[in-house]
Amino acid sequence: MPEPAVLLTFLAASLALLLVPGPSVLYIVARSVHQGRRAGLVSALGVQVGGLVHVLAAVAGVSALVLSSALLFGLLKWLGAAYLVGLGVLTWLRKEPPASGLQDRPEPCPLRQLFAQGVVVNMLNPKTALFFLAFLPQFVQPDRGPVWGQTLVLGLLFLVLATLSDSAYALLAGHAGRHLRGPVAARWQKGLTGGVFVALGIGTAAVQRH
Repeated sequence: MPEPAVLLTFLAASLALLLVPGPSVLYIVARSVHQGRRAGLVSALGVQVGGLVHVLAAVAGVSALVLSSALLFGLLKWLGAAYLVGLGVLTWLRKEPPASGLQDRPEPCPLRQLFAQGVVVNMLNPKTALFFLAFLPQFVQPDRGPVWGQTLVLGLLFLVLATLSDSAYALLAGHAGRHLRGPVAARWQKGLTGGVFVALGIGTAAVQRH
């Protein structure tokens, strides 16, 4: 384990990074506004499971291999970008239920599907891989124990903080979304959600390997 002072610094730095909305937060907020806070929380949980995959990959050294290979990095980047853009287009094309009054909401997406999408979105996010290979290793102290063990502990601590932070965003966005009702609001929510996904896909495609 790193020294207590180093660990506290890592937690403080991680919390500061998490409080600034990033791609994952925008994805979760879009889901919460579109379908409610429950959908946002499920999406947040899926995102963290996708993050766990990156943590385990960093422990195993797979992330380093991906980042050192232009071909593998490009494959990860373009798969992630295509997936996000595809989600956005499908959201735009999804049919709305027939209007039935002021309580109309966009057509709901099954929670299992939301969870799976959250996992895939973060698994295919090259920025997450860059984070665990560029930021987290700065707090690993080789003289304090096995590097793989410290990487795992720090990664899991980051995911705990990310779960709390993302869940808070999901609850706030879900609360805001409850005040948006009616056919016009439903179309606005669908358009905004699809636009966020497409924008995230474009942003993923723009990520550079350094």
